[in-house]
Amino acid sequence: MKRNKGLQHPTSTPAAMANPGRRRWIAQSAQRLAGAGLLTLVDPLVRAGAWAAGSDAPEKPEVRIGFIPLTDCASVVMASVLGIDKKYGVKITPSKEASWAGVRDKLINGELDFAHVLYGLVYGVHLGVGGPKKDMAVLMALNQNGQAISLSQQLKDAGVTDGASLARQMSTQKRDYTFAQTFPTGTHAMWLYYWMAAYGIDPMRDAKVITVPPPQMVANMRIGNMDGFCVGEPWNARAISDKVGFTAATTQDIWVDHPEKVLGTTADFVTRYPNTARAVTAAVLEAGKWIDASAENRRKTAETVAAKSYINTDMSVIVDRMLGRYANGLGKTWDDAHAMRFYGDGAANFPYLSDGMWFLTQHKRWGLLKEHPDYLAVARQINRIDVYKQAATAAGATLPAADMRSARLIDGIVWDGSNPAAYADGFKIKA
Repeated sequence: MKRNKGLQHPTSTPAAMANPGRRRWIAQSAQRLAGAGLLTLVDPLVRAGAWAAGSDAPEKPEVRIGFIPLTDCASVVMASVLGIDKKYGVKITPSKEASWAGVRDKLINGELDFAHVLYGLVYGVHLGVGGPKKDMAVLMALNQNGQAISLSQQLKDAGVTDGASLARQMSTQKRDYTFAQTFPTGTHAMWLYYWMAAYGIDPMRDAKVITVPPPQMVANMRIGNMDGFCVGEPWNARAISDKVGFTAATTQDIWVDHPEKVLGTTADFVTRYPNTARAVTAAVLEAGKWIDASAENRRKTAETVAAKSYINTDMSVIVDRMLGRYANGLGKTWDDAHAMRFYGDGAANFPYLSDGMWFLTQHKRWGLLKEHPDYLAVARQINRIDVYKQAATAAGATLPAADMRSARLIDGIVWDGSNPAAYADGFKIKA
């Protein structure tokens, strides 16, 4: 695949950028625009050239970004494959990892500079839940939507098709039921628990929940180790193609346009390498923008990430759900208006404070946090909106009007971040 070298504006050429006064003016203009929250920043003067030369150049020109073999690693991979990283003065080396625990450990000890990582994992580490305590940073959201809950062929044969029929099955056919998620504080655990509880199933009392790395989900379902799992694609589609399970719900059924993976790093890294953090965020943001630009780009992305060095599966397993074309393994097919998206006019990437706070409310709900944290203060510490706005300016990305957003979830409860403690305590089913 040819590398995209990008277009240079005359005022962002090396000669123009060598002028310190010019560089300062461009950077200051960019910061003013970003701070104003303008919707679209299109002037090339405030893009990559402003932060790719002189004292604003990335302090660390080569970085390692860990990823797990999931479709939503795509913007990290494509930033490297398309050469978008070079435009911002860095070289991204994607590093394939075996488990989220491994990603966590390598981020903490510095073997990885950044990672495609679970939103809730970053928050858990910051608070010392689910691993050693370390101050962390979320630089951007990588995607929204696109995960699913799969149930086993055995449950299908018993007449289970959805959450309501699963609840009936579990109440009438008493036995041990086992479900898998990918990391205790991660997104998949929270989607699984929320979905089960919405149908009256207490995931902590009515079932056994285990942790399994994403690429091992289908194999474990095949040998009967679990009745269901929540994971990212392509492993839900793979369960159908391998005839070991079906899709009971997509995560966009639980929360339309929900937050999912993030570009995470340690707070120390951002402090030590602020220009690098900004440059990498801009490169990955632009890659997500490229993926969402057309169906053809999504097909090319599916073909790229299907390779052995990334997800290691057939492109056919990835591409349909990337294009929003769903089949649930029960005979239903549909075009999903809220399939996985990597840019969504900027809405998929902004690190909303309310998104981070939501994961904290669920950690409290399920007993992972014993006391209420200062929800907003923690989110402000972790979600580096300052870095994101600078990167969005460089990438010409859209910015939202506010740092918080609201949504109505599958159980009809509205989340808007206004009273997180009351929200966390208000659920009927909780630990």
